[in-house]
Amino acid sequence: MAPVPSLNPASADLVAEVDALGRILALVRSRIGEIIFGQREVIEQALITLLCGGHALLIGVPGLAKTRLVETLGAILGLDEKRIQCTPDLMPADILGSEVLEESESGRRSFRFIPGPVFCQLLMADEINRASPRTQSALLQAMQEGRVSIAGQYYPLPQPFHVLATQNPLEQEGTYPLPEAQFDRFLLQIDVDYPDREAEHEMLIATTGIADNRPRPAMSAADLLAAQRLVRRIPVGESVIDAILTLVRSGRPGTADERIARHVSWGPGPRASQALMLACRARALLDGRYSPSIDDVVALAPPVLRHRMAVSFAGRGEGVTVARVIDEILAPFR
Repeated sequence: MAPVPSLNPASADLVAEVDALGRILALVRSRIGEIIFGQREVIEQALITLLCGGHALLIGVPGLAKTRLVETLGAILGLDEKRIQCTPDLMPADILGSEVLEESESGRRSFRFIPGPVFCQLLMADEINRASPRTQSALLQAMQEGRVSIAGQYYPLPQPFHVLATQNPLEQEGTYPLPEAQFDRFLLQIDVDYPDREAEHEMLIATTGIADNRPRPAMSAADLLAAQRLVRRIPVGESVIDAILTLVRSGRPGTADERIARHVSWGPGPRASQALMLACRARALLDGRYSPSIDDVVALAPPVLRHRMAVSFAGRGEGVTVARVIDEILAPFR
């Protein structure tokens, strides 16, 4: 097997660093393709999320390989990956960890902290909307600050730290909608659709035989951290910045066009602008470009905005959806 190329974070030549990262990412994509069939946009958006140092919410019906994608990313990117199956009876301590009282041989008692599964580099929260609001809120601080607070003491999480949560779009008993504050912590909402016929044909042949393909590593956690630093150094043109600001502000009731404002009850905040800026840089790197374009803004606006907006009561009465609102504010850029 050919040696895995490494990323040199100390290089002063931005172009050379981008080229080196491009070769690594090409290998990453190739090895993901050995396990996950089709779903090109889903894989691209998941990689963008990790390159930006963010978190993603994957939404799709059961059986679309959401869990397998997360496990594959962890193995290929060399990350310590753990999984939480969210259920209504899951408690915050089941995620964060807890303190236990221990007694030494001398009879002295003291508390010892036992870390929970959140202490990893890639955390999969499966069916996150099945956890109670109290348990969902346990992830808020971890996702925003990269640390957790237990009994008044802070515990830093490993770096990098990413949460990839899955959610089924079906209205079922035992589910709790995520609050707006938690939605905003996710860099992207990735909608996972059914694979096309060709991809499903290939999947049938590959997954129902004797061979058991396993993901092969292509990066390390140190490489991913270096890539995340590189993403933030990619230059962004003023026209792209203007497009991001115009687009995001067009989805807010106070600054949107009157026709759009009537259909929106709340819109994307400044965190949406930051997410779109970083995501555009990461997408440019994935495509081997040295700076993002307005095409990147248009392509990434839906996954950045769809979970940061809500349709008003009047809009729902007229059959308006968030997807339709986003299409309307994207129209001038197409």
